Amino acid sequence: MNPPTRLVEVRQKVLKQNDLVARTLRERFHAAGVYVVSLVSSPGAGKTRFLELVLSLLRDRYRTAALVGDLATDNDAERLARTQVPVKQITTGTVCHLEADAVAKALEGWRLEELDFLFIENVGNLVCPSSYDLGEDMRLVLFSVTEGEDKPLKYPTIFNTADVAIITKMDLAKAAEFDREAAWRNIQAVRPGMPVLELSAKTGEGVEAFLQLLDSRRSATRRGS
Repeated sequence: MNPPTRLVEVRQKVLKQNDLVARTLRERFHAAGVYVVSLVSSPGAGKTRFLELVLSLLRDRYRTAALVGDLATDNDAERLARTQVPVKQITTGTVCHLEADAVAKALEGWRLEELDFLFIENVGNLVCPSSYDLGEDMRLVLFSVTEGEDKPLKYPTIFNTADVAIITKMDLAKAAEFDREAAWRNIQAVRPGMPVLELSAKTGEGVEAFLQLLDSRRSATRRGS
């Protein structure tokens, strides 16, 4: 019976250390005036394509950068670099999530005060990232119409730790026979009052609404600081 107890103790210690680093990061971000957004989804939900579009639209109005987490390869970082904003890859190896310490190390050499927005794309996973604070101001949880309306019910923890839910690939909703009302109902059952946006990175549907939300949240944070 001792090994399971030991595992719990180790996990608690790891999470406590992560929270301490995340708190320091959040203080740095706020002091520098940079608004930080993290993105979490399962693999294939379309978060990289969504982020690529968002970075392209923001780059002429704001000073923007991105960190990208993946188990292997720097494919997503290369893709996002086409937007001509600063991008760094965080390769986690066998670790299924980003941790605050990895984010802190990736920021070395960047002057945070020269940024308005920093986006952090987490490893594709809806389980592990839910427990790890990265110092972000806003956490987005994304799921696509092809994944099923019951995603929030299957992964309630990540929806409870996120600030906004985004339903992606709305251009495929009809073909996927996506039940929009059921999806919204399931999100609200897990997290009552949670803001929900529907969008398509392919057609641009809903992206302007997200940018408006981003602007309003950043302005509110700056007023409160």
